[in-house]
Amino acid sequence: MSDPERAREELKAAIARLADGDRSALEFIYSATSAKLFGICLRILGSRDEAEDALQDVYISLWRSAGRYDPARASPISWLATFARNRAIDRLRSGGGGGRVQREAAPIEEAAEISDSAPLADAMLETTQRDAKIHHCLGELEDRTQDAIRTAFFEGTTYAELAEAKDVPLGTMKSWVRRGLEKLKRCLDI
Repeated sequence: MSDPERAREELKAAIARLADGDRSALEFIYSATSAKLFGICLRILGSRDEAEDALQDVYISLWRSAGRYDPARASPISWLATFARNRAIDRLRSGGGGGRVQREAAPIEEAAEISDSAPLADAMLETTQRDAKIHHCLGELEDRTQDAIRTAFFEGTTYAELAEAKDVPLGTMKSWVRRGLEKLKRCLDI
């Protein structure tokens, strides 16, 4: 199963848990989707305050209707994006907070065509999971190897600079890094 598929399955499972009353599932769904859904609300409403209110409405509605989610009809993020779009449009039509929304928002006809350049929630979840796995696998390495790989790849230090800083021959440093990368590859199942 690919990482995006796994992320979708985790969101589906979280919605099912939420339907059974699991509050922690709502926290998971919120952390995985709120940035994307807020972006949708903000683009439609044009007001940060109104978008925040609409987003709150989205999660309240989700809490009440998670049991109606049908994974055969839509991906979890598509279903949630529809919630966000509908809540934002409802606020737009009602005028939101004292008509403020109507003056700041895009015309309602444009709401259907608003694109969101923010990464999809499942892609963000996939990145978070991948990063956590990389850091876990790095933590499994010997301290000297872990330090050498982090310094070389995250700080851009050359093998020669690393060897000099650690007072070891260049060949030894290259061996540490090569063996460490092999272990990382096995740990990450690449």
